[in-house]
Amino acid sequence: MKKILMVLAAGVLAGTLAAANAKLPSPPAKSDAEKAAEAEKAAAKKAKDAADLGKAQDKAVANYKKNKGVSMDGKAKK
Repeated sequence: MKKILMVLAAGVLAGTLAAANAKLPSPPAKSDAEKAAEAEKAAAKKAKDAADLGKAQDKAVANYKKNKGVSMDGKAKK
């Protein structure tokens, strides 16, 4: 019984090692159209992220000036 369990455990271990070292096939090469679409998508995302960052920074500045007593036109509140 012990011998069977040892052989079974060794087989499972060998199968696990073989699966861990298996090499996946490389993905197919992208066409020029796919590359252009991917670059366009990345550029649009970058532009959107920059716009969102600008809005967040403007909101933070407005909040800071409001709470510090400085008006947006540069004059201090009294």
